[in-house]
Amino acid sequence: MSTTPTTARPRRAHLAAAATAGVLALSLVAACGSGSSGDTGASSGPVTITFWGWAKGTQDVVNAFNASHQDVHVDFQQIPSGVAGGYAKISDAAKAHNAPDLFNVEYAALPDFVSQGAVQDITKLVPASLKDKYLPQAVELTTLAKKSWGLPLDAAPQALFYRKDLFAQAGITTPPKTWDEYRADAQKLKQAVPNTRIGTFLPDDPSTLEALAWQNDAHWFTGIGDTWSVDINSPETKRVTDYWQQLIADDLVRVQPSFSQQWTASLQKGETAGYVGAAWGGGVLKSTLASSPDAAGKWAVAPIPTWDGKPASGMLGGTTFAVSKDSKKAQAAVEFATWATTTPEGIQARIASGTSSLFPADPDLVPTAKAAFKTDFYGGQDIYSVFVDAAKAIRPDWQWGPAMSVTNNAMKDAFSKLTSGGTVGAAVDASQQATLAELRNRGLKVSR
Repeated sequence: MSTTPTTARPRRAHLAAAATAGVLALSLVAACGSGSSGDTGASSGPVTITFWGWAKGTQDVVNAFNASHQDVHVDFQQIPSGVAGGYAKISDAAKAHNAPDLFNVEYAALPDFVSQGAVQDITKLVPASLKDKYLPQAVELTTLAKKSWGLPLDAAPQALFYRKDLFAQAGITTPPKTWDEYRADAQKLKQAVPNTRIGTFLPDDPSTLEALAWQNDAHWFTGIGDTWSVDINSPETKRVTDYWQQLIADDLVRVQPSFSQQWTASLQKGETAGYVGAAWGGGVLKSTLASSPDAAGKWAVAPIPTWDGKPASGMLGGTTFAVSKDSKKAQAAVEFATWATTTPEGIQARIASGTSSLFPADPDLVPTAKAAFKTDFYGGQDIYSVFVDAAKAIRPDWQWGPAMSVTNNAMKDAFSKLTSGGTVGAAVDASQQATLAELRNRGLKVSR
């Protein structure tokens, strides 16, 4: 496992590269930005927009908006999550020219929808005063070729969730601050509580590995001139894959699908004492263990370990609102999306149940989110203070590629072989090759 520090690239160069990458993505469809952004679709009376999404609390947000607004009415349809069929449904609808006016799309998938011509350029409807409300890193991820293609709902900085009692049983008095300490603590746990492991490698979820590579200052996609550079299996990424491969080989972490029965059972039985997740994981973990009465008060949240002990984070997930290409009601759609992402009422409605620990992309709304989330499961800990610091430490200038479904599927296919001789490193190699082939198939120039 390499311990060579990574070298940060100049910020200006990354921003230019991201803009160029956006141009490359947009070049696939000449008419990407030709939607009628300013047309509300009605001369009088309320404008009805259609909206598809799946995030927890979305129906509550729509209900609150409709009850408080007379000019715009939102007709909401719940669809499966993106990777569970939602993205295919949106893509098919866009091709058939019957997509909703507005839909949710995760940051990682947004460039792909832009390149398909499914998303409308909303730059004219997103003034600088609105962009200034959001975390800069979130704005970067919704900006391609200096144009706005969505409004960010949340940020998803990384965090470490852990069982205080199991750590204490192994003599671990403070959560690990570095990845070397995480490995050492994993060994202590296995020795003290033989049936317990410190965490899980999720073979069905490339996003966790992507966030860990991002944290280590990897840059998987960069535009140079009119050419994509694809660097999925970079040295920065290989450092991460080598590390987790060794944890797997030494039986220090479990290999289980995310949110599976096996994973849930291992958490309930105390056989897994930690979870490398994101801010939204606070609510997911709480909901997952809701039926375990003895779990409340035993879990805590800490900053994600880093290689050198200094704060650094990637993003694991995160969602945007995007206006469909053919919508004639973009102004109304953006009005709703703005309300949902920048007002206390919008965030309050989303997490009023107390099960969602969404971290708003608008930092001013963190107090609202914090007040709405019940922290009894975490023994009253102020978990949002951990998320606030983690959000500040999100590394800038990460760029998602225009074919992340191919990138991720190739990685998942290779991850499925981890229990039969496959390796984490081989998975990123396979993803590198599959991604290059797909970009070339789409007619894009690639340097590697």
